[in-house]
Amino acid sequence: MDMAQYTAIMMFLLSVGILFRVCDSDVKCRDDNGNEVDWYVLYKFPKRIEGGLAYLYMDESTDGWELSTKEINSTSGTLANTLKPLFDFYDRKIEGLGYILYSDQPPDQTAFPSFGHSKGLVILDRQTGVWLSHSTPRFPQYRRKDFWPNSGNNNAQTFMCVTYPYGQFKEIGLQLKYIHAYSYDSDIPTTFHNELQCVAQRSCYPKQTPWFKVQWLNSTGGRSFLSFAKYTRFGDDLYSGLIVKHVMQNLYVKSWGKLRRPLPSNCNTSVPYNVYNVKEVQLPYTDPFSDTVDHSKWCVTADGGWTCIADMNREEQQMKRGGGAICTQDPVVGNAFYRLIKHFQPCEPPSPDAQRREL
Repeated sequence: MDMAQYTAIMMFLLSVGILFRVCDSDVKCRDDNGNEVDWYVLYKFPKRIEGGLAYLYMDESTDGWELSTKEINSTSGTLANTLKPLFDFYDRKIEGLGYILYSDQPPDQTAFPSFGHSKGLVILDRQTGVWLSHSTPRFPQYRRKDFWPNSGNNNAQTFMCVTYPYGQFKEIGLQLKYIHAYSYDSDIPTTFHNELQCVAQRSCYPKQTPWFKVQWLNSTGGRSFLSFAKYTRFGDDLYSGLIVKHVMQNLYVKSWGKLRRPLPSNCNTSVPYNVYNVKEVQLPYTDPFSDTVDHSKWCVTADGGWTCIADMNREEQQMKRGGGAICTQDPVVGNAFYRLIKHFQPCEPPSPDAQRREL
């Protein structure tokens, strides 16, 4: 092989390498080190612990909770690394990238109460995307790289990110339609799924029964997640009216502890499975704290078989609003959440298995 042939081959291989790097999607859930992960869950501490900026991290490689060395508002932490494609878009509109930020408590706006009680974001390109569901009001801040609102320090919060292939965002758009998510900032290319475009424009919602939608979603890593979504006309509690009927096990629900008309733990004899309100949790490395400083929304079954990161509280008015949950059957995740429960509300009269327990 002469030098000209060698040079030609090397140039070809180099060009192919560059092409593959260009074509590789950057829109993925990412950990504290910026490495791509299929999914992760974060649990941020309340303000009385480390100023409300410390957080626990979990993905498929951690075998449960790990205490992050970063703070939640860090420009090099998990959230910032995941949101980087959005920040880059703010600097320079990137061809073929789209996003939707939605919240019932958006920054610098007021969401109409007819929309769902739901917080999250979608970022995607033609290859992959992320759906990040969370519980933090005014996050992320509007078109700013200092994405974390100071008000988010006050209470504990949860986040769940999953990386999905582009094709799954048609179904994700439908789930957001049933939730009737309030989009406060978006840019969806006209060539992307119509289901995402109408959510971004706040122009679509269900117009016929059923008033809920349950959908399996498959991540890029082949993991299955079950998405629950209910529209306002469903008229029932997300947990006792929908989720528990599908998981068919007793359900322990953690929601906000400062509600006007909270729903009691549900042990209705017409439903064979109970729904208990979690009133106190103990995260690793902390003392127990009550639901009055924990704004997170999640539920778990007693055997750790099902875990859901959710949008909604167990409250009378929220029976009349849209919302949803993303659930996994990962036993490591389930056991990690179940072990957090320090105290839950028994039904009246209390059943033998619904008592205060020390873990």
